[in-house]
Amino acid sequence: MTELVAIDVGGTHARFALASVADGAITLAEPVTLKTHDYPGLEAAWADFAKQVPGEVPRAAAIAAAGPVIDDKVKLTNSNWLIEATSLRGLGIDQVTLINDFGAVAHAVAAAPPEELAHIAGPARPLPERGTISVVGPGTGLGVAYVLRWPGGYHVQATEGGHVGFAPQDEFEDRVLAALRAQHGRVVTERVNAGPGIAPIYRALGGEALSDERELWRQGIEWEEALAAEAVDRFCASLGSAVGDYALAHGASAVVLAGGIGLRLRDRLPQSRFAERFCAKPRYEQMMAGIPVKLIVHPQPGLYGAVAAFGLEHLQ
Repeated sequence: MTELVAIDVGGTHARFALASVADGAITLAEPVTLKTHDYPGLEAAWADFAKQVPGEVPRAAAIAAAGPVIDDKVKLTNSNWLIEATSLRGLGIDQVTLINDFGAVAHAVAAAPPEELAHIAGPARPLPERGTISVVGPGTGLGVAYVLRWPGGYHVQATEGGHVGFAPQDEFEDRVLAALRAQHGRVVTERVNAGPGIAPIYRALGGEALSDERELWRQGIEWEEALAAEAVDRFCASLGSAVGDYALAHGASAVVLAGGIGLRLRDRLPQSRFAERFCAKPRYEQMMAGIPVKLIVHPQPGLYGAVAAFGLEHLQ
């Protein structure tokens, strides 16, 4: 059995958990959640975490960080933290795996048992053992990655696919695009197909967006306010188009959704136009209808996936 510390760092929170890997099985302890802005960097947060751990802290770490990994370094996208794999050895860490946070989610998809994958659309069959799996996560932003899988192994490719251009599919989405273009110029897809997208959708429907978009999501998901509920349905439809586009671009034989918004929409997506819009690719409707779409429901996919990536790098 190999013991290590799993870390998932974003602009708001840094989550630490003791973890172990034995014969490919991953175990995570209850995470310790720290606020990123309370610390100047990972080293200071690690020291605080170590004080809360009984006994000796493992000398290995798997780190998922919210930013692109370049030369074993990550500058967090929404924080001034700079994480360098080599500098962590000063903390007594002998083995380090440092990966992009959504890349970690894709590793979690590759390693997750079937019970961690809820069916959303398409054929109700397991993920294929061979081929490409698109992983798309609407949260604060839109994470995009893919897993290339073959019997006995896999490769994860993280991307910045959330920053491709938004492609409207009807007159309503044309209005959403026009309003966002007036504010931002080029409109990337995560402006619409991630958590903050609920506000411009709601405004395009004629509503006055609340200052707290979380409350708008709550009202829409719980059918508390009719216009908010319609905005959620419009969001699901637009997300279906975008996810279908990624599946086409990746040559995917399956898709897995992730992210906080994905989890909140677990029951809503199958009732919405998500599947209709996912399949609405002229000349390829039948092919798209044959692609299973699932949702990873593990409570900490970033931590779980970071450990899976560590095992792939150091234990095989």
